[in-house]
Amino acid sequence: MLPYATVCLLAVLVAVGAVLALLVSAGWWAGAAVAAALLALAVHDVTQRRHAILRFHPVLGHLRFLLEKIRPEIQQYFIERNYDGRPFDRDTRTIIYERSKGTHGDQAFGTERDVNEVGYEWLPHSAAPVPVLPGAPQPRVRVGGPDCSQPYDMALLNISAMSFGALSANAVLAMNQGAAAGGFAHDTGEGGLTELHLRYGADLVWEIGSGYFGTRTPDGDFDPARFKDVAALPTVRMVELKLSQGAKPGLGGVLPAAKVTPEIAAARGVPVGVDCVSPAFHRVFATPRELVLFVARMRELASGKPAGFKLCVGTRRELLAICKAMVAEGVTPDFIVVDGSEGGTGAAPLEYEDHVGTPLTEGLMAVHNALVGVGLRDRVRIGVGGKVAHGVDIVKRIAQGADYTNAARAMMMATGCIQAQRCHTNTCPVGVATQDPRRARALDVPDKAERVRRYQAATVDQAVRVMASLGCSSPAELGPGMLLRRITHTDTRSYADLYEWLAPGELLAEPPASWAADWAAADPDTFRPHR
Repeated sequence: MLPYATVCLLAVLVAVGAVLALLVSAGWWAGAAVAAALLALAVHDVTQRRHAILRFHPVLGHLRFLLEKIRPEIQQYFIERNYDGRPFDRDTRTIIYERSKGTHGDQAFGTERDVNEVGYEWLPHSAAPVPVLPGAPQPRVRVGGPDCSQPYDMALLNISAMSFGALSANAVLAMNQGAAAGGFAHDTGEGGLTELHLRYGADLVWEIGSGYFGTRTPDGDFDPARFKDVAALPTVRMVELKLSQGAKPGLGGVLPAAKVTPEIAAARGVPVGVDCVSPAFHRVFATPRELVLFVARMRELASGKPAGFKLCVGTRRELLAICKAMVAEGVTPDFIVVDGSEGGTGAAPLEYEDHVGTPLTEGLMAVHNALVGVGLRDRVRIGVGGKVAHGVDIVKRIAQGADYTNAARAMMMATGCIQAQRCHTNTCPVGVATQDPRRARALDVPDKAERVRRYQAATVDQAVRVMASLGCSSPAELGPGMLLRRITHTDTRSYADLYEWLAPGELLAEPPASWAADWAAADPDTFRPHR
């Protein structure tokens, strides 16, 4: 049999090497030693019971495991084309790196995309573009409804929610310093607001998740007194309740025990070296009505600062139930952040990453239409996150109904991430997503902070230039008719024609047939599925 033939061959080589060493030259002992080591490995492989491939292919079977280990690197660096890598293709990663470094960020010799492919999208430029004024400040979006006494002017691109713990201390510091220098917002993520988020004075969106880290009681409930104290910090500009995230909606989250250092445990109020679990559900509300009222309570505790929630959209019926609760109670959040299922800074089971949750395009348009349909769109700003990386991403999302955008993985790349996809293993090779102090030390904070600042500024600048090419002087002038999609090889249509767009108050007056069933089933007092 093949396995035993390998063992026998190696045994013969050991014997031959020993004989030659005795009769010819002592130098043959080295060869005999190598053969003996391989013989020992072969015997181990044949006798172990875990891997069938090693039992049948001793020694040589290890080559398969080696190739499997380096397959992602081979795929990324030698096989995939510039435009078809996942989650982010080479062109996108390159543009992030170049803009963060302040280099040209241009591409020569035309597009590599197949512009005749079904699904290809583009923006129609105007014959009369508007001028872009040199040195003009970035456009801002005012967040704050009628119940908000401390509104905040949000940038078009901000740092999306990523927690200290998932990110290293140096990565958090670099992003915070970059945001402070660039004048855009830094979302803390649900892992608690720490000294790292305060050190450079960036504007903060303080996110509270189902674990209530940083504002929790000893038994894991919400602590309003602690929340009020932290929300009063001058750099906390908005407060956000996280319902779900795109990478794993409805699942909750786990920070592995290896990453729960004493510093992180202190920030979150959890034990050191134990898996830190964010439940899939909240204690503070159980119905849409309770959710809306709790967000209003957050705003009150935060002394009138903007309060809102983030979610990856599930069913349209649940979304409409929340809107019905807003109408019934006469209160609204100041903002809603829509996370697409293509979001991915949180590691998750493959089933969730690939098959659970609504993609950003559909989720964003559903939230926008629902708010328009109940007549509340002017009171609620919509932020979005999910593979926002360059200027056209910003323009497309605003055209689809958003007011501003957030980026997570793109900001990680600006900080040095190389898409190694080891974020959950604590072995990030560039010190971005790890709590290993040796690895985190590789990330130089001042250098990476400047890269974050440059990337955001260059990306928003390109978004403004694209808007000007479309003939728009401000983001408010963008609309779904400005985004075209090829639906067959011979037919293209705009988003205004492809999708249904509700009129203000239409759901309250007479819901269209396509929305009527969901509207009728939506109940402001339950999230239970309607069968």
